[in-house]
Amino acid sequence: MEPAVEKKEAEQEEQQLAQARKEDAPAAAAVAEEDEADSEETERRNRDLKAGLHPLRRKLVLWYTRRTPGARSQAYEDNIKKIIDFSTVESFWVCYCHLARPSSLPSPTDLHLFKDGIRPLWEDPANQNGGKWIIRFKKAVSGRFWEDLVLVLVGDQLDYSDDVCGVVLSVRFNEDILSVWNRNASDHQAVMTLRDSIKRHLKLPHSYLMEYKPHDASRRDNSSYRNTWLRG
Repeated sequence: MEPAVEKKEAEQEEQQLAQARKEDAPAAAAVAEEDEADSEETERRNRDLKAGLHPLRRKLVLWYTRRTPGARSQAYEDNIKKIIDFSTVESFWVCYCHLARPSSLPSPTDLHLFKDGIRPLWEDPANQNGGKWIIRFKKAVSGRFWEDLVLVLVGDQLDYSDDVCGVVLSVRFNEDILSVWNRNASDHQAVMTLRDSIKRHLKLPHSYLMEYKPHDASRRDNSSYRNTWLRG
C-alpha cells in the first residue's frame, strides 16, 4: 500500500475516533453526574444513620405553585416556590404535620413533591422525555389519596421507582387531580407497570380512570391534563 494512502486512512480513522469520543462525551458526563449524586446520597444516609435518624432513600423537595390561568411557561416557572426539603423520616413528619390539606387550598393551586435535583417542569432534563399518570378525584376524597401517594413516594414503594420523578396535587375548582411523573414515556413496560403499582398502593377503586400524557405533548398543546394519550 502506498504511504500516501496509508496516511490518509490513518487520518480518517483518527477523525472517526475523535468524532466517536465527541458523541459519547454527553453520555459519559451524565453517567459521571449520576455516580456523583449516588455517592452524595450514600454519604448523606450514613450521616443520618450516625445521628440516630432514619434516612430516606432519596432526598425530596416540596414545591408550591399558586397558578394564574393562561400564564406563559416562563411566568409559571417563576411562580414555583420551594417550601422545604427533607431526607429523613423524622424531618418528613415535621414537614407534613404542618402542611395545609387539599380542602383548605385555593383553586388553582399545585403542590409538587419531587426528588432533589428535579424541578417540577416539563423542560427539566429529568422530565423532558417523560410523562405522567393522571387521576381525577372528587374533592371529598382527594385528601386521603394525596396522603397515601405522598407516603408511597417517601417510602420508595412504587415499581420502577428510579424512573419516578415526583408527584403532584393540582387543586381545581370542580375537582382535584393527582399525577405521578416518570422519566421515560417511550418505555411502555415501565409506564404500564407504574400504572398498576399506583393502583395497587392507592387501592384505587375500579371506577377510577387513569390517563397518561407525555410531557412533549403537554409542551405542544400547552396543557397538563387535556388531550391525554393513553387511558387505563
